[in-house]
Amino acid sequence: MRNRTDGELMKLVMDKYHPALEELYDRYAKLVYSFALKSAKEEQTAREIVQLVFTRLWTTQKGYDPAKGAFVNWIITITRNVTIDCLRKKRKEDQNLYLDRSHWEEAFVSTAPEPDAAMSSKWLGEQIQKAYVHLSESQIQLIHWMYWQGYTLSEIAVRTNEPIGTVKSRLHQGLKILRKHLTSLREG
Repeated sequence: MRNRTDGELMKLVMDKYHPALEELYDRYAKLVYSFALKSAKEEQTAREIVQLVFTRLWTTQKGYDPAKGAFVNWIITITRNVTIDCLRKKRKEDQNLYLDRSHWEEAFVSTAPEPDAAMSSKWLGEQIQKAYVHLSESQIQLIHWMYWQGYTLSEIAVRTNEPIGTVKSRLHQGLKILRKHLTSLREG
């Protein structure tokens, strides 16, 4: 299993081949745990997120598409989504949850021993950090609330006392600027 690519392993996982999932777990559990711990700040929650992420890999119907990007980015996206779901659930239980922006920026810097995963995560984090200079503080805060704290557009509108259309527009413009900047970095 160790000599197989992540894409090959994921195809085997979709065929319900347990050793393939075990190998992906060995490769990425530390990265997933690190990301979850930085976001959730609780070891127990981070362990639950790791379990949920690998359960999702086992049960996914779509799977990983290598044409759409690196596996490490795909699994981090799944981790982010699962983390947001857990944080939303926790926020309903405890309304005082707050993640400092520096924590979610650092979440892209991997502590994983695999050099390619660490470099990919570090590079992505650096590029996002560079792209911030093109955004207003309100756009950065909006992206932070939406993607890293898991607030809905409606909740953000209430929080900022703005119409939901204004919030949507600001989010759209911010993401458009980030996409443009990150695309130009990839091409250049």
